Amino acid sequence: MQAFAHAHATHPDARLALGLVCAQLDAQLADRPAPTLGWCYLTDHHANAAEALLADLRERFPGTAWVGSVGIGICASGVEYFDEPGLAVMLAAMPHEQFRVFSGRRPLQGDAGFVPHTALVHADPSTPELSELVGELSERVDSGYLFGGLGSARNRVLTIAAPGGDDADEGGVFTGGLSGVAFTADVAIVSRITQGCQPVGPVRAITRIERNVVYELDDRPALDCLLGDLAVDEQAPREALPRMRSTLVGLSDTATPQPGEFVTAARGHAFGTETRVRHLIGIDPQRRGIAIADTALAGQQLAFCHRDTDAARRDLVRIATEIRSALEPEELPDGGAAATGGRRIAGALYVSCTGRGGPHFGAPSAELQLLRHALGDVPLVGFFAAGEIGHRHLYGYTGVLTVFTAPA
Repeated sequence: MQAFAHAHATHPDARLALGLVCAQLDAQLADRPAPTLGWCYLTDHHANAAEALLADLRERFPGTAWVGSVGIGICASGVEYFDEPGLAVMLAAMPHEQFRVFSGRRPLQGDAGFVPHTALVHADPSTPELSELVGELSERVDSGYLFGGLGSARNRVLTIAAPGGDDADEGGVFTGGLSGVAFTADVAIVSRITQGCQPVGPVRAITRIERNVVYELDDRPALDCLLGDLAVDEQAPREALPRMRSTLVGLSDTATPQPGEFVTAARGHAFGTETRVRHLIGIDPQRRGIAIADTALAGQQLAFCHRDTDAARRDLVRIATEIRSALEPEELPDGGAAATGGRRIAGALYVSCTGRGGPHFGAPSAELQLLRHALGDVPLVGFFAAGEIGHRHLYGYTGVLTVFTAPA
């Protein structure tokens, strides 16, 4: 598989932005096989032009299947378009039998000869029971692994799912539900999740809860645990309330932490991939409870946390380094030449939370520049989401980095 072609541009006029993008793509595609799969991410400034953009892309690249989403921000290698008009496109020449575009009009089902192994998922955050739908979709792919995110927009949330060739009429621009593209096991990917929050206290088990109100953690009043971890006095509301408003909770399904799934959230440590960050939305002073923006169950683990730029930077570098290490060939035992099996990155997708974009990393495009420095200058596109999808979960304040690999 050759390196993917990718391009990005900003312009208030959507068609002119596409023209700038296509000029870059045409230069890269000279003497290459015709693309079969494309990704298109657009900022919400261009949301109302999505159908026209898709029609133009289909005309310029006939036979190509398309997937994508809208975002308050989008990204490409080393750059973010956040709160400004932008468009990012990536193209791959991948065998048709190795992928399948799906949507509400064309569900992911067991087609003859196609066995989905992983899937990129774009979703509308207003979709009812979205978390359950993501879990159900995870069960339809052999690996159980999904990656992607929820569209974000101030005007119109949409996703793109347009098969190519004879099935082109079964797709288009969608609102509501889930869409994306599934891949067979022949498409080699490596995916990692990075968290952007820092725990401020220990992990505790939820021992009493009613719907989304947690009353006891480790058999202690939940509100008392919160105040103790924050080192604030509820009798001093001027100090306590701002601290509580900036506090989030990390939830984990894992009763006993497993390697690589959950890192004990003592001070100075970070969350692992099985932790979902949720908002703290209220307190019950009389019953000493806390309300969280999710439903949870007794036995799940909970830790209080804050957004932390340094932790987010370190963890982003970590996952990029892990991916690069996973692709390097192993050395022969005698120290001779490297063994076969090394791989390179053909293209990459990055979905980051809207709460991480812009100033959270300290400067415009700082997150993507950090990622390019750690991962290398590889073809990459993505968007800033209203929630991120990794494995079988919905996340918040998270980045999901996925790379497509090919033999070196």
